[in-house]
Amino acid sequence: MRAFFTVCILLLTGLSLPIRADDDFCGGIRNTAFSAGEKLTYKVYYAVAGVYIAAGEATFNTTLERFNAKDVYHVVAEGKTYPFYDKFYRVRDKYETYIDTGTLQPYKFIRDVNEGGYKTYENITFVKSAGKVPPCVQDVLSAIFYARNINFDHYKKNDTIPFYMFLDRKVYPLYIRYLGKEVIRTKYAKFRAIKFRPLLIKGTIFEGGEKMTVWVSDDPNHIALRVESPISVGKVSVDMSSHSPLRYPLSSLIDM
Repeated sequence: MRAFFTVCILLLTGLSLPIRADDDFCGGIRNTAFSAGEKLTYKVYYAVAGVYIAAGEATFNTTLERFNAKDVYHVVAEGKTYPFYDKFYRVRDKYETYIDTGTLQPYKFIRDVNEGGYKTYENITFVKSAGKVPPCVQDVLSAIFYARNINFDHYKKNDTIPFYMFLDRKVYPLYIRYLGKEVIRTKYAKFRAIKFRPLLIKGTIFEGGEKMTVWVSDDPNHIALRVESPISVGKVSVDMSSHSPLRYPLSSLIDM
């Protein structure tokens, strides 16, 4: 079960809904969805034969900082398994991104992964003028916050939305498929939600194709509520468990 927190990040990136590479994705978006000081917490569950096991949690913290004399959102995402699960598969992962407050494009991405003995470290600075990456590429973490600012009313059911994603020192052309809106009950509460499926990169835990399903809040915050995906054994489910403070009231909440 390699890449425990990468699962969580990619699940939540599946929710990221990046924009068309020819318009909004290249600078047409401004941040109206989140603010510095926000903290989101998610619980990660593995399900085998219908039995759900709470295996760990992930947190996303956003602060306002300076980077190379520019104002940036510094987003830190950390994931860990619970102590009882450490005996089987210990995870301590940390992701960081530095995002321009005006364009929401990333300047720097750090990934420090320690999962069941597998370790990897990336420290990437995006120099887009050098022509080595597409001008509008997002890293796996910045994409989440960039895409929270999408106006979903611009899309019809089954529309596909292409984007470029940087991961594992490579740039991938991917897309997500918008599936409309519905009501969903998570382990936290009942919500009005936006639903979609991302195209996944086939790897050690994910099957390729459109097999992951993502729900985000149908309100101006556009936070991830639930993500589900089959994996090599069973399936993984990620639910939002707490939030503070959000930029807007969580108006998509129906009841607890």
